[in-house]
Amino acid sequence: MTLELDAERVALPLADTFTISRGSQDVAENVVVRVRTDEGGTDAVGVGAAAPSRHYGETAATVEAVLPDLEAAIADVDPFRTRRIEAACRRAVNDNPAARAAVSVAVHDLVAKRLDVPLHRYLGLDPEAAPATSFTIGLDTVERIREKAERAADAGYETLKVKVGTDRDRAVVDAVREGAPDATLRVDANEAWTPKEAVRKTEWLADAGVEFVEQPVSATDPDGLRYVYERSPLPIAVDESCVVPSDVPRVADRADIVTCKLMKCGGVQAARDLFAAARAHGMQTMLGCMVETNAAIAAGAHLAPLCDHVDLDGSLLLADDPYDGPVREGGAIAFDDRPGTGAVER
Repeated sequence: MTLELDAERVALPLADTFTISRGSQDVAENVVVRVRTDEGGTDAVGVGAAAPSRHYGETAATVEAVLPDLEAAIADVDPFRTRRIEAACRRAVNDNPAARAAVSVAVHDLVAKRLDVPLHRYLGLDPEAAPATSFTIGLDTVERIREKAERAADAGYETLKVKVGTDRDRAVVDAVREGAPDATLRVDANEAWTPKEAVRKTEWLADAGVEFVEQPVSATDPDGLRYVYERSPLPIAVDESCVVPSDVPRVADRADIVTCKLMKCGGVQAARDLFAAARAHGMQTMLGCMVETNAAIAAGAHLAPLCDHVDLDGSLLLADDPYDGPVREGGAIAFDDRPGTGAVER
């Protein structure tokens, strides 16, 4: 059996401008990747996607550039040997995790389709254990933030993730609380605070009923992260500080929760390894995402049973996703009997 790749770059307009402390975006560029075998048949095509981030040195152009190398690396590998597939991809292009993740997702979609089972069943996971996803409220004017929070609560989202990292943080959190008074709130500073600033802010965030704080300080400041962890009244989650499984031991004594993203770690099996490492260190886990089409998000949804928290709203931020998947408006992850990841073209 020979594996072949093809790819298509897609520009995905967002429903609203999405702003975090590092910047804003109105369009997400993803690269949809298909893996085919030479055996033919509709079950011989697996679909995945890359959602590259410039923060990690990737763009749609770099994804497209390395796909020939990834195709060559896996061409003669049995697709059911998914760990060998991911290892071959790492050897070929170690610094392009989103590109590797796209191939991993497509291969996992392929093999589950060939077995005619949903991916979670292929992975041996319990779909009833999947938490609902949070919904992210990006930075905006206070009035718009209040409106977005109210709209999200009305749509059924019970947990909201609030982007912070400016001199308006208290007003932002207050606006979300006003718009969604009953919602569980989490905040994400995306590395924007200094350690002392983070400690001060966690104190009033705790009074505001926030559940936990994600990535309060720069990933390049591990001592600052420990400073916050030792003084914060709230649990601390890490995202940018923990990219691959081998990072887990380095953050285990300075965070409570590890955030895993397929686009950071490079694939489905790498994500499972990261979750296992976090559990071994007594840490909770959260599954996150970039702004992604369901062609990518769907695979993450099947890993949700492994997590304590889920933040898989990337496809929900899009104005129009060309793929359908198991993550629904309102936050539910609704699995059906579709084989593979369940991502289907609309």
